[in-house]
Amino acid sequence: MLLGREDEQLALDRLFAQAREGRSGVLALVGEPGIGKTALLEHAAERADGMRILRARGVEPEAVIPFAGLAELLRPVLGALDRIPAPQATALAGALALGPARAQDRFAVGAATLSLLSVCSEEGPLALLIDDAHWLDRSSAETLLFAARRLLADPIALVLTVREGQPSLLDGTDMRTLTIAGLDRSDAAELLSGADVPDDAVERLYLATGGNPLALLELAPQATRLLALPSDAPVPISTSIAGAFLGRFGRLPEPTRRVLVLVAASDSCGLGVLARAASRIGLDLGDLAPSEAAGLVRIDLDRVEFTHPLARSAIFAKASAPERREAHGALAAVLPDRDLDRRAWHLAAASLGPDDRAADALMQAGTRARERSAYAVATATFARAASLCSTDSARGQLLLEAAQAAWLAGDVPRVLELVEETTAQELAPTVAARIDYVRGQVAMRCGPVVAAYPLMVGAAERVADTDPELAVVMLAQAVQGCFYTGDTPAMIAAAERALALANVHGSRRARFFAAMAHGMALVADGQGDAGAASARKAVKILEESDELRGDPGLLAWAALGPLWLREADTGRGLIDQAFELARTNAALGALPNLLHMLARDQATTDQWAAAETSYDEAIGLARETGQRVEMAASLAGLAGLEARRGHEAACREQAAEATRLCDELGIALYGVWATQALGDLELGLGHPASAIEHYEAQIDALRSHGIADVDLSPAPEVVEAFLHLGRDEDAAAVAADFFARASAKGQPWALARATRCLGLLAEADKLERHFEEALRLHERTPDAFETARTRLAYGGCLRRARKRTRARQQLRAAAGTFERLGARHWLQQADAELAATGETARRRDVSTLDQLTPQELRIASLLADGLTTREAAASIFISPKTVEYHLGHVYRKLGIHSRNELAAAFQRSQALPVSNE
Repeated sequence: MLLGREDEQLALDRLFAQAREGRSGVLALVGEPGIGKTALLEHAAERADGMRILRARGVEPEAVIPFAGLAELLRPVLGALDRIPAPQATALAGALALGPARAQDRFAVGAATLSLLSVCSEEGPLALLIDDAHWLDRSSAETLLFAARRLLADPIALVLTVREGQPSLLDGTDMRTLTIAGLDRSDAAELLSGADVPDDAVERLYLATGGNPLALLELAPQATRLLALPSDAPVPISTSIAGAFLGRFGRLPEPTRRVLVLVAASDSCGLGVLARAASRIGLDLGDLAPSEAAGLVRIDLDRVEFTHPLARSAIFAKASAPERREAHGALAAVLPDRDLDRRAWHLAAASLGPDDRAADALMQAGTRARERSAYAVATATFARAASLCSTDSARGQLLLEAAQAAWLAGDVPRVLELVEETTAQELAPTVAARIDYVRGQVAMRCGPVVAAYPLMVGAAERVADTDPELAVVMLAQAVQGCFYTGDTPAMIAAAERALALANVHGSRRARFFAAMAHGMALVADGQGDAGAASARKAVKILEESDELRGDPGLLAWAALGPLWLREADTGRGLIDQAFELARTNAALGALPNLLHMLARDQATTDQWAAAETSYDEAIGLARETGQRVEMAASLAGLAGLEARRGHEAACREQAAEATRLCDELGIALYGVWATQALGDLELGLGHPASAIEHYEAQIDALRSHGIADVDLSPAPEVVEAFLHLGRDEDAAAVAADFFARASAKGQPWALARATRCLGLLAEADKLERHFEEALRLHERTPDAFETARTRLAYGGCLRRARKRTRARQQLRAAAGTFERLGARHWLQQADAELAATGETARRRDVSTLDQLTPQELRIASLLADGLTTREAAASIFISPKTVEYHLGHVYRKLGIHSRNELAAAFQRSQALPVSNE
């Protein structure tokens, strides 16, 4: 019977009631050892009537076994694997050793777990009960955290217990927690009523333990002795309970104590394994009987378990080092082949000093963990193997493996610790190069970005002869890092070296990386025509290779060519293909970068609503995965989009956060974007003087970093701002310089903007020639907003030239695009120009899509495109029930009732602007 705990019982009852009604919930019970967390979990199991219960328990020795906790939790429902998307089912089966292992993104297993739980909850509500979650292996913990964060509208309740002060999956999250306190005095007295404790000792015992139930029971035999202590004398609970267990342990026969040490060393506690291990060291499991009578262990069918985790840890800590090594050695000798990972760790624990046999076993275990996407476990395994190596060369190789696994696990501090360990080793040149490459990757994604270039270029030179393809990839990434920091000369140097290597030794993959990197460097250097040609070459290589397009390592790079070219058709399908591959394979680690690039593309076409959702998802995933560079990129990009839409507060907030990150990480490029966003905001608001201040700061930053790409120049905006301020001569000078640079690049996007500037400055009899040419160039680009800007400028000039009929055609088209995009301040300008022609502006309705949250808009867009609920859920890593939950909000906000009406609403929002014909 559970004593007291009324508040905790009420919280659990509410959680389960909520789940039965179809709303997910998570509750973590946190408290010190012995406080009653497990008892509450047992009570939860009793109260979860009508719910299917899935249970797991963290066990300290199993923290190094890949997905041990997840396998225990999901074992009863694995028969439903064939009901979730095939790529997810494959990922989960591989992780749980139920199918071929395949290393992939660390979040793929989390997405699969969420889908499996969601599918199973369709048959009835689920109660997930996890005891001692602080001892889950980290791969299981990360998987469950991923799923828990996305539970919303499924009939699923998750209850877990965590020891206070221990690292766990709760760290850094906003999961609901309930701290468990001790029993009150009356409940404590009732608990002690059968323990023969003198009445005058009950209060002293209560004060000493704070009402901790286990401590009360374990210290009850010492109650009389406690009366002799000062009333304020502290009694450390863990130490006292452990001491009580050790008191029982010390009174046992010597053979029983030795067998208990063997049981404490085991992480499986199966009687068959324990019997064979005991026999190897001259013991017999029959010697366990006294420990069972003493209440230290429970023997149940084929297993033996300690009555409390503190008993295990106390007994094992009490054993001498030789006794512990003897126990581990015996277990390693008898474990079957199916337990190779456990055997490896027991071999390691039995070792005294370097042991190459144990190191080799752990290396193989680490490889298996990595192949199952258990990267955190692989990290610990490789690192332990390295500590057992007898040579520097082997140790360095294993530290490299551990650092690479930690990088895949997203554990940047651990990566840095491991690479720092290698500085004391004599490393093989190739190993040293790859370690520097890992350092460079960390710098590229987490800062300082400027440190990435010398690391990657140096690493590339050291592997150029032995692995030229890897060298080219390293050099290409160095080019990208220099683009972030704005170091154009370094971009050119690395790109030319990559091109030289690829031309001599290059595979198709190497030639792609070299061509794309060279194109980026040339464009940044102002050699736009040559850069575009190189980017087109890279796009062609990808388009002609099914193998390369399906390479997960190329996901982000596949989208670069179309973005750098800004052409209406060249390679644009590559963006969608890369994005679809990442979604299908749950490659969440790659998604922040891909989503940022997709959003950038959408924001420079006519898909602004989609761009907002892509940026929002990219920012959320970047925060979750610790990708600060990608977060800065998406914040800066979203600030630019919000500037064009006239969302002043949001723009300023996002630009400020992006700027802080860029300053901290040393990212000049995205800092430039954030500055331009503020200039665009002021220009749209009708504040040309304030806009010029930001644009001049942007120009200074571009100049100081040697970034000559004309596409990054705000010159057209500066021309407009100068003209608004009557500074015609300054505007003409800026326009002439910009036109020359755009002509040198030869790409339609920049040329269209430059030609618009000429039209703004032209005499009345020449303006039409310039604007018509600008519109012709716009037709070769996907940027609807820039086209509308040109039409607005064209219409305004025609009106001032008293050609009102023709002016209205352009202004109506511009207004239609601005309205569709949601560029409200620019729409106001177009309406004002139309009014000046004598046309009464029609009443405009704000798009109801603007009422949707980014998540609602994301879901609505997927469903409007024809995806099923289940397909949409798999695409954005939530459950079908959560999709339906958000869809209900969408229907209410839009005043619709069906998928057909939803598709029609999106079709209206994306209607083509009024034609100029």
